[in-house]
Amino acid sequence: MTHIAKTPEDYINNLPERRKAPISRLRQVILDHLPSGFQETISYGMIGYVVPHELYPNGYHTNPKLPLPFINIASQKNYIALYHNGIYANEALLKWFTAQYPKHSKYKLDMGRICIRFKKIDDIPYELIGELVTKMTPQQWIITYRNTLR
Repeated sequence: MTHIAKTPEDYINNLPERRKAPISRLRQVILDHLPSGFQETISYGMIGYVVPHELYPNGYHTNPKLPLPFINIASQKNYIALYHNGIYANEALLKWFTAQYPKHSKYKLDMGRICIRFKKIDDIPYELIGELVTKMTPQQWIITYRNTLR
């Protein structure tokens, strides 16, 4: 996406028509299930969910001026992506997610370290994503994040 969005709504409004509905639905699922304390914003040019400086003043270690990132969603060239930092940092969460995924999708899981790629945008497992989002509070993410820095 070449447009630099200022708000999540701006991000969605500038998507190709085919991507607006799935990104909007994914955003709503996250907002409906996200534990209290996370904040929605534009982060790294994507829709992001972060731990605000009010809860974690240290911010992100590579740039403390930025809030601590947790989840991002984006419309990429060939897929819709969900970036979940907690999956990368918490092995039990990763194992849970990879075990649950086949129960929610007929397609093979396409995943990198934190990036879950949905190439079949009509088959995004929204229910599973909603459950994944509930699995870590901001306080749990801060502890997990700090432990990964050691």
